[in-house]
Formats: sequence, C-alpha cells, structure tokens
Amino acid sequence: MTTTTLQAQERYWNGLAAEQIRRERLAKAELLNGRLAMLGFVALIATEDLLHQGLLQALGL
Repeated sequence: MTTTTLQAQERYWNGLAAEQIRRERLAKAELLNGRLAMLGFVALIATEDLLHQGLLQALGL
C-alpha cells in the first residue's frame, strides 16, 4: 500500500469515529434534556399542590 492510500483510509476511519462520537453525544444530550423536562414537570405539579392554585394564577397572569 502506498502512503496516499494509507492516509485516505485513515481519514475514512477518523471520519467514521467522529460521526459515532457525535451521535453518542447527541444521545446523551437528548437523555439529559428529557430528564430535565420531567424534573420541571414534577416541580410544576408540586408548586401547584403547595400553592393550591395554578401556576399562572400564582404569577398573577
């Protein structure tokens, strides 16, 4: 194999690795986003339960 062929193969595999890393980071970000959304929803329900009124009413809207 020539040096040019080896460099092309290395670029190919590096590109595949970079794409896989990007997908894994995106999956982790989506998981975190979902967890934070669930936490926010639970906080909203707890706030409404403690104040005995809706959130918009509590904010005066």
